[in-house]
Amino acid sequence: MKLTLPESTKNWTSLIGATISLVALFMIIFLLAVSLAFNQGGSYLGLVIYIILPAILIAGLVLIPIGMLGKRKKLNSQNIPDNISKPLPFVDLNIPGHRNATFIFIFGTAIFLFLSAVGSYEAFHYTESVSFCGETCHNVMIPEFTAYQTSPHARVKCVECHVGEGADWYMRSKLSGLRQVYKTIIGEVPKPILTPIHNLRPARDICEKCHWPEKFYSRTIRNERHYLRNEESSEWDINLVMKVGSKFDALGLEEGIHWHINPSIKIEYAATDYRRQIIPWVKLTNEKTGEVTIFQSANNPLKIGEIDTLEVREFDCIDCHNRPSHNYKPPEFFINNSITAGDISRELPEIKSIATSVCAQEFTTTDSAIAGIKSSIEDFYAVNYPEVIEEKNELLQKTISAIQTKFSQNIFPEMKVRWDQYPLNIGHIKSPGCFRCHDDNHVSESGKLISRDCNICHLLNSQGTPDKLERTILTESLVFNHPGEDVEQEDWQDTMCSDCHEGEGP
Repeated sequence: MKLTLPESTKNWTSLIGATISLVALFMIIFLLAVSLAFNQGGSYLGLVIYIILPAILIAGLVLIPIGMLGKRKKLNSQNIPDNISKPLPFVDLNIPGHRNATFIFIFGTAIFLFLSAVGSYEAFHYTESVSFCGETCHNVMIPEFTAYQTSPHARVKCVECHVGEGADWYMRSKLSGLRQVYKTIIGEVPKPILTPIHNLRPARDICEKCHWPEKFYSRTIRNERHYLRNEESSEWDINLVMKVGSKFDALGLEEGIHWHINPSIKIEYAATDYRRQIIPWVKLTNEKTGEVTIFQSANNPLKIGEIDTLEVREFDCIDCHNRPSHNYKPPEFFINNSITAGDISRELPEIKSIATSVCAQEFTTTDSAIAGIKSSIEDFYAVNYPEVIEEKNELLQKTISAIQTKFSQNIFPEMKVRWDQYPLNIGHIKSPGCFRCHDDNHVSESGKLISRDCNICHLLNSQGTPDKLERTILTESLVFNHPGEDVEQEDWQDTMCSDCHEGEGP
């Protein structure tokens, strides 16, 4: 039986639309089969299958009725005089053309709706995937994606933290994503990307889905191995008892670092800078008694009424754990770790010093950084220790390769991403961190201070070189002895750690 269709379907616009739709459909089926059978393509293939090709298919389908309406209008204008009213379109199943078109429309619509349902489901999951978040905008997101892969949350999907549950936050994230895509296309992405994200979902809605604030966390022991910047790259060990929770579990969160999230208290603060590093105002509310204490910085007090112009933020997990998945380690830290792991050899004289210094330099591209690291270290040893080039060149090249690898995992010149661009609020070595509030300068009207005493958060149990390690018992603390012959004890006691360590560090 010859297939007949209405005369209105016989136009170039509808034909082109049908062709586009069929080609897009077959490409979707083919690429989907390839991706399932060979597990090839990655995030970009998913972008094509679930977003780009479906959009082209729908555009082709839209062209079909547009062409039909245009053709019908043309036919009507030719066959019916202007003084006679033109009838509305109608469907008569007794007419073979109408009947065939109706069946094609019904079955085509059913198939299209089925494919749309499956495609929408797959598109939703694809846009929620780690590969979509981290790899689609490759140049922009590569720093975050690289750091994420070695973070404690590497098995947690990006959307679990950045979006969370609920349709409203899903829509907010997608609308924000459209704006970010637009800025990426026109080249207006800030370098580096500004943090913190001020419209991020509250940590209590995200972090506390897995982490339980009321759960007691005992004290933990933290062992750190550092290396001095001398010829031997001498080892310097530090052992700390971190007061995460109370000394006894019966006390719960009444003391310790996690006291800040004790449900019985509420801490609020106001920062005067975008990155929330300058905090002149802190409010403490005892939820049991209703007592309110306001602390203001003695060195940088707010003017009268200024607090009304600032965002007052309730203190939560992210105010300390501000880099839980995207932490860019400074050279001083990742070089220490590489020496400890054996990737960088201490047989090379002054290796800690030269490796830290060269990685702290500012480069324009990753390629120039990789080449610069190699040439700088080789030149250093050629001038100062030529015997290393002659006798230990293989070891030197292995060490250079390890330094280049660590650099590329933590520093990204194209996006201007470095440790000093993203303050870390856990601790107080490379950025103010705890000392944003705990500086002995935040004072209440009654004279209470937010103390700077180190022993509030940790006890120093041992320190020094392995052969001369100074020790004490777990419940007591040593007085910190800053390593280095050129450092006076009074210097570090009267200033912030980050004032000296913010750059490449001593």
